[in-house]
Amino acid sequence: MSDIQKLLDIMVALRRDCPWDRGQTLASIAPYTVEEAYEVADAIAREDPDALRGELGDLLFQVVFHARMAEDDGQFAFGDVVDAICDKMVRRHPHVFGSAAERAAGPQPGSWERIKAGERAGEGGGTPRALADIPVALPALTRAAKLGKRAARTGFDWPDAGGARAKIDEELAELAEADAADDPAARHHELGDLLFAVVNLARHLRVNPEQALTDANRRFENRFNHLEAALHATGKSTADCDLETLEAAWQQAKRDLGGTDDS
Repeated sequence: MSDIQKLLDIMVALRRDCPWDRGQTLASIAPYTVEEAYEVADAIAREDPDALRGELGDLLFQVVFHARMAEDDGQFAFGDVVDAICDKMVRRHPHVFGSAAERAAGPQPGSWERIKAGERAGEGGGTPRALADIPVALPALTRAAKLGKRAARTGFDWPDAGGARAKIDEELAELAEADAADDPAARHHELGDLLFAVVNLARHLRVNPEQALTDANRRFENRFNHLEAALHATGKSTADCDLETLEAAWQQAKRDLGGTDDS
């Protein structure tokens, strides 16, 4: 606790004596919080423990910053944040913190989601909505996956991945129609539907679409960098090559890198 108190005291001083920190609001700091969370994920992906230690500190500072601003506005303090997460974790893990009977029974399938659903019903009052409280600021792929998963729990889903694949085919056909009609608004609409259908297929295949695309981005970047370096070694650039030459260079890059370009 002495470590966190030191950070809390630093935050008090910053809000008191630093014009920039004093001028911030919850809304103005929110983008930095999101950025710090991504930098934590990046340090993990790079398997860099030194960077991860620093990035986790930056993320913790964001939590302290938000809590201090809320306290300044008379809303809540850092201790309330800690109490809330402690209460939540205890409440959602009855097999660890519950009664002797609950601990003896062990983890129960679906328990976590049932408890969360009860929390949502209690917070909102009235009839709980299945898609309530999914943050709109999530990356679009992640939010699409959460929307599909939440809807599926109500029974609104295909019985297997075949239905999701058929939906992709349907959306591809509709996108082709919109493209043939040269309708920009329809193209935008149908491409969104196609991406959403692909995310639903990922859910059925138990693949995290955000991570799958992140890995695909990394593979493309590594292979393209390799392709570009190989062309430069021969005195050429991608602009000097026709599509057939570029495709051959791409396939060579894939062979050269093998499985290493997923790292």
